[in-house]
Amino acid sequence: MTSATEHLAAAPPEPAGSARPRRRTRYKRQDWAGAGFVAPFLAVFFFSIVAPLCYAVYLSFFQDRLIGGNFFSGVANYTKAISDPLLHAGLGRVLLFLAVQMPIMIGIALFAALAIDSGRLRGSSGFRIALFLPYAVPSVVAALMWGYIYGKDFGLVGQVFDFFGATPPDLLSGSWVLASIGNIVTWSFVGYNMLILYSALRVIPTELYEAAEIDGAGAMRTAWSIKLPALRPALLLTVTFSIIGSFQLFNEPNVLKSLAPTVLNTYYTPNMYAYNLAFNGQQYNYAAAVAILVGLVTVLVAYGAQRVGNRADKAGKNS
Repeated sequence: MTSATEHLAAAPPEPAGSARPRRRTRYKRQDWAGAGFVAPFLAVFFFSIVAPLCYAVYLSFFQDRLIGGNFFSGVANYTKAISDPLLHAGLGRVLLFLAVQMPIMIGIALFAALAIDSGRLRGSSGFRIALFLPYAVPSVVAALMWGYIYGKDFGLVGQVFDFFGATPPDLLSGSWVLASIGNIVTWSFVGYNMLILYSALRVIPTELYEAAEIDGAGAMRTAWSIKLPALRPALLLTVTFSIIGSFQLFNEPNVLKSLAPTVLNTYYTPNMYAYNLAFNGQQYNYAAAVAILVGLVTVLVAYGAQRVGNRADKAGKNS
């Protein structure tokens, strides 16, 4: 009688790849499960971002004429936009707005984040909520509210100056309106930037603070040598968001336009210019070219800021 061990020894060995189909099936199921989770986002991203962008690029290469209809014009719309003085004026305003408003807004947000993180501010939770609350107000509502406040004859500013017997400034005049728009944007977004910076401060290891305290470093020295270097990535993020937001400036001047129609014209910002070209002037093809150019300028400026910030970060780490 043959023993069991002889049967096992005589049995042919299983093929080396016999277990692989199950593993492959399991891996395929996992891959499909992951794709199922990502698919809704990809669908929304395609139909809300990629498809409109591709259609805008497509429109920018055509021109519409009364005789001949829509025809392919190559880069004619782009060459026209590059030499368009109205677009130059709008870009100049948003660049000036960016250069002045962004440092003020980020500086206030940085000061507020450091003050809350210091632990010496009483009622820090209420202060943080109060500073962030304006971000929850829609930009159109904020512009309407501040437009009423700015009113020289009927607004809060005019009433305060009248109470003291002084002449109120016209905050919606040509020399003041850009600063007035900057005040609205700063009021709306300083809390948002504060929250980004404060979140970055909360993840700094406590061991660094303990080592600084042992070395006898004060609050100012700790903030300068530990907190600010750790905030460089978060500061770069806020700068990038501010650059994009500045070039997209639209709601505030568009709402205030009804209060100052002679100052806030249809080409006051590049976005207003593209919007009025498309929906008031029916120049959809040229408006698409203007929008694409403004988007490219925004990408270049944001990329330049990223490069400068990354170099400064590397230089700080090497020093």
